[in-house]
Amino acid sequence: MSTFAPFAKPMYVMLKPVGSKCNLDCDYCYYLEKENLYERKNPVMSEDLLERFIKQYIESQTMQEIMFTWHGGETLMRPLSFYKRAIELQKQYGRGRHIENSIQTNGTLLNDEWCKFFKENNFLVGISVDGPKEFHDEYRRDKMGRPSFHRVMKGIELLKKHDVEFNCLAVVNDYNVDYPIEFYNFFKEIGCQYIQFTPIVERIRKDNTISLLKLATARQKAEEVDLAHYSVPAAKWGNFLCAIFDEWVKDDVGKIFIQIFDSTLANWVGEQPGVCTMAKTCGHAGAMEFNGDVYSCDHFVFPEYRLGNINSKSLTSMMYSDEQLKFGNDKFNSLPQQCRECDFLFACYGECPKNRFIKDKYGNEGLNYLCQGYYQFFSHVAPYMDFMKKELQAQRPPANVMQWAKLIEENQK
Repeated sequence: MSTFAPFAKPMYVMLKPVGSKCNLDCDYCYYLEKENLYERKNPVMSEDLLERFIKQYIESQTMQEIMFTWHGGETLMRPLSFYKRAIELQKQYGRGRHIENSIQTNGTLLNDEWCKFFKENNFLVGISVDGPKEFHDEYRRDKMGRPSFHRVMKGIELLKKHDVEFNCLAVVNDYNVDYPIEFYNFFKEIGCQYIQFTPIVERIRKDNTISLLKLATARQKAEEVDLAHYSVPAAKWGNFLCAIFDEWVKDDVGKIFIQIFDSTLANWVGEQPGVCTMAKTCGHAGAMEFNGDVYSCDHFVFPEYRLGNINSKSLTSMMYSDEQLKFGNDKFNSLPQQCRECDFLFACYGECPKNRFIKDKYGNEGLNYLCQGYYQFFSHVAPYMDFMKKELQAQRPPANVMQWAKLIEENQK
């Protein structure tokens, strides 16, 4: 087994302090099914395990800056005292290193006490919100079927009240994908400057008797699964991105930061993108469950992608194992012929492997379901990306593209 850890390269392991436990019951939640992996009815991380993780995580880092990422389920279903203890342990084992924390939440459990804690400890808070009320409440309801939009918005107002830095993670589904401008304007209106659009692509079992374990080992077999009805149609995903980009490039470059636009520009200029799905390889970001099980990726929490348990193996040995390195390299190595011949291979590298379940034009397995939409998007933004690349190379701000875009629009009238 390899234990090689490259210098000056961050390693991330997303922490799941409550496993799949959540107070909402969103229709499209890929994570709720994971509760079937474990028999425990109350999946919460012990403080002993928390300490073991924090100590190892800090020791495994090769860079001075360390980022802890807390995810769920719903992270705030663990009491505030748990996170206060985490901060104490970070200070104890950090020994002066620069440590930051980001936490993802649906926002419904936020109160003044939580927000004060986040502000005092410089947390970046990610809020899951799927646009205006009509869009958000279509799929994001609680276990009693009640809508959650107003509770989420109350949480966002509390974050603003306490001046907590936050960004928004917005799931794009079969419904809200048809309203890109309304969707985008909503986030501008609530004062969100950092937005991540996540296209929902999920497959469900055709035969309800198939167990989770069996489905996990046969996840790529199309005959056993159907595309979930709430998944984004590939062509509409392209239309959605192009429409929002056209709004953004006219007025909001340098003011509103949209992850896929930033990552696209990074790939255009040959820099590492800020998200693994658009990188050439992956595997540097694992996920640890409440019981210490470590998996290759948050989207691959299935038995065959379990690397081990932190109680018996170190994070370093798991995350830099031959198994994990192969997982990361397979992102590029498993690309079908159509991807390898694509003019925009450099821009997405086939996107996330979890979405690669259709055949390419040559009949090869492994083309990304969203390929059509991404190709449309990259084709549309190419002239603007070329312009911003030249501006950066000339040490001028890429925001100059806004004036250029307006000139193009005027000439087309």
